[in-house]
Amino acid sequence: MEESTTRLPLIGDPAPAFKAVTTQGPINFPEDYKGKWVILFSHPADFTPVCTTEFMTFATMEEDFRSLNTELIGLSIDSLYAHIAWLRTIKEKIEFNGMKGVEVNFPLIEDLRMDVAKLYGMVQPSASTTQAVRAVFIIDPKGIVRTIMYYPASTGRNMEEIKRVILALQKADKEAIATPANWQPGDDVIIPPPGSCGAAKDRVEQAGDDTYCLDWFLCFRREKK
Repeated sequence: MEESTTRLPLIGDPAPAFKAVTTQGPINFPEDYKGKWVILFSHPADFTPVCTTEFMTFATMEEDFRSLNTELIGLSIDSLYAHIAWLRTIKEKIEFNGMKGVEVNFPLIEDLRMDVAKLYGMVQPSASTTQAVRAVFIIDPKGIVRTIMYYPASTGRNMEEIKRVILALQKADKEAIATPANWQPGDDVIIPPPGSCGAAKDRVEQAGDDTYCLDWFLCFRREKK
């Protein structure tokens, strides 16, 4: 039993499929999200303080993510009625960090039986057998898991970092590059390493206005500012 609650898909695996009831109606995942990036994230419980700040922040950034062809889906091991009551409380009563009257429009999955949480390894018995951890799965338009993040219950997630990862993945896919440490949009990017000694030599010698090398294996492409 424990193995089934802790198993998780790995980066590069197809995202496990599921059907679920949500605050925005039933969903069939990933079928309903073909062609879109998805941030599937879990939280420990409704009516908890850290989760409330996270949902408010995600909700105020929903259009930013939509502009990146990215949809949000939340999950906790709570009932649909608890979800609805919590989201109404957020909208009607909670003010945080300049945010007030926040309406959460993205779906929040009801998962009382832990079906989806178990599929994604969101229940980790050493932390809790009744609550999901703070997991984040970034899934690409082909339904492939591209990023996995885990946070403890006491630590709220950095939504700007999650957005940065989406931007980095999309740029890497489109331009066949990699992004260096602390990359932000507009920063120089890494060119994939050469596959032969000859190519390595040519790359270093031919670096010019658009590219530069710190060594044969570490070359960058300048981004236009």
